[in-house]
This record gives sequence, C-alpha cells and structure tokens, in this order.
Amino acid sequence: MDYNLAAMKLLCGALKDARQSPSSSSASTLYGILFQRAWLQGVLVSDSDDGGFILDDGSGIVKLSMSLDFNGQKWVTGMYVLVIGLYIATTVNLPLIKVHKIVDLSSSPDREAMWYLEVIEAYKLFYKSFPEE
Repeated sequence: MDYNLAAMKLLCGALKDARQSPSSSSASTLYGILFQRAWLQGVLVSDSDDGGFILDDGSGIVKLSMSLDFNGQKWVTGMYVLVIGLYIATTVNLPLIKVHKIVDLSSSPDREAMWYLEVIEAYKLFYKSFPEE
C-alpha cells in the first residue's frame, strides 16, 4: 500500500467510474486522480453471509469487507458510519472496500448533510474538478 496517496473522499456512486491505473497494479484512477483508499460515509443497510456489509450513501452502494465485530465493536444495520479502506475494483459485483477504519457517527447531528459538503469541498480544493451530472 502506498500511503503517499491520500484516501479520496467520495460518494459511493462515483466508484462506478474508477478504473485500474495503468501505472500501478494496486492503485486506481478517478477523474484523473490516483488513489488506493476511499473515504466514504453512509448507512449500513445489510449484512452478508460472509460477515461484510453493504454501505449506502444515497448515491450508490458498495460492499464492505469486514467482520460483524470489527475493532471489537458490534456493527449493525442502520448505523451511520465513516469508512476508510482499500478500494478493490470488481467487474461483476459491487465496488468493494476492504475496511481499515470504521467509526460509528450515528449520534452526530447533521452528519449526512455535512458529508456531502465535505466531498464537494474536497473536489473544489484538491481534485480541481467536479463530475457533471
């Protein structure tokens, strides 16, 4: 893992446009930006048989690879969480995030509205572009 590459703040729906980087087998590109880790926030909407979860942020869904008691905490559907992890491109299933960090933000007021503003700010300040809808 290249820790010189920052975790990119993203909406789940943006990962559908991410592509494997031709210069690195472990990195991807999105809107011309090289990244390995994604920083997402959303609601845990379901758990799967393999112990992972599906994360929904309103723009799309991604599969999270983690155990139900990751970091010693019990994770359940309905929680609003911050997730940072390795993005793994898949061609047949949902985008996959191998979770490195997860934080329960369920008790934080206005968390979802603030997250959308943070992502927009990151695009304007650091990514220098914003995808057209």
